[in-house]
Amino acid sequence: MEKNVVKQSTIRKADPVSLLKQNAMLLVLVLVYIFFTIMTQGRMFRPNSFNSLINQNAYVFILGCGMLMCMLTGGNIDLSCGSVVCLLGALGGTMMVMWGWGAGVSILALLAIGIAYGCGLGAIIAYVHVPPWIATLAGYLAFRGLGTSILSVSITNSISIKDNQDFLNIFSGTLFKTPEGEMNWPCMIVGIVAAALVVLMIFRTRATRLKKGYEVDELKMDIAKSALGAAVILLVMYKLSLAGGIPTVLLWVAGVVLVYAFITSKTTIGRHFYVVGGNIEAARLSGVNTKRIMFLAYLNMAFLTSIAAMTTISRYTAANADAGKNFEMDAISACVVGGVSASGGAGSVLGMVIGATLIGVINLGMFQVNLDANYQRVVKGFVLLAAVVFDILSKKKQK
Repeated sequence: MEKNVVKQSTIRKADPVSLLKQNAMLLVLVLVYIFFTIMTQGRMFRPNSFNSLINQNAYVFILGCGMLMCMLTGGNIDLSCGSVVCLLGALGGTMMVMWGWGAGVSILALLAIGIAYGCGLGAIIAYVHVPPWIATLAGYLAFRGLGTSILSVSITNSISIKDNQDFLNIFSGTLFKTPEGEMNWPCMIVGIVAAALVVLMIFRTRATRLKKGYEVDELKMDIAKSALGAAVILLVMYKLSLAGGIPTVLLWVAGVVLVYAFITSKTTIGRHFYVVGGNIEAARLSGVNTKRIMFLAYLNMAFLTSIAAMTTISRYTAANADAGKNFEMDAISACVVGGVSASGGAGSVLGMVIGATLIGVINLGMFQVNLDANYQRVVKGFVLLAAVVFDILSKKKQK
């Protein structure tokens, strides 16, 4: 049946050069991981390292999705998200420890506060026309100071939430928990099902495009993509099964990534973000409500910041003044490294995930080789600069 339909469709031939350019950051990710695996004498490949990579960098994936939506609108960013994480963490600790609120009520309250902040920020940017970097810079300065002042009631400038087990189970627990080193079969079954779904989705998308007469990749390319995706999922789940089970924060990350991948690729409002970033005036003239898109971008960012704040204080089992420090930079780096255009209108959730994973691998690798914190900043700075230069040079060659 496919042969009859292919006559009406265009098969996109695999060009090695363009293929290398499109997957340059994926190749860099693999090379960096191999480098740190050698430097750490194999510690990076241990099950605990996979577990740490997910738990310690979950915020990058979550905030990266929000930063992606902001950057799509024209290279706009949110400098306040790290400070908002600090403030919400302080408020969450106060609610659960000092006021005695339960996990459910505290979660709803933090989400409500985050959404209220997002509405205010979005309105200032979209309707008052305050430049995003100025509006969010104000939050960057103000909210960390406010969060720190709330925490100053404690001698240690932190509030422990280790006794609120319900909250910890939701954001930093483990599903199908088994002793470390023992094969966790429920975890592996989840991995097999997830891998099968990835393969099914790739070939279902191919069949749909063929049916509609759209351009498709060669069959061998789709086979390679499905095999690679399934192999990565199975490897990660195998390592997590040996590390004791599936971290609940992975479910939050997977849920956020899948939802935003669907929004950006399958919905009308998702395409509007790209149109606004490509040419805001043309978008307005074609009937797109550009102010609403800008409003939604920052409302969405605040909502995801609330989730990132809860995963962060759960990982620390405490609300402290250092929570959220440099989170905004990691989120921006994940987007830029993942191919999101610094001028807006181009980028994908998958690219951001690759960029976030690369940032996470660099963070974990430098920690395991005991690299000085100052040099860690130097390395991450050069990685960000190299990604931007690569993006600019690629665009020039295309022109």
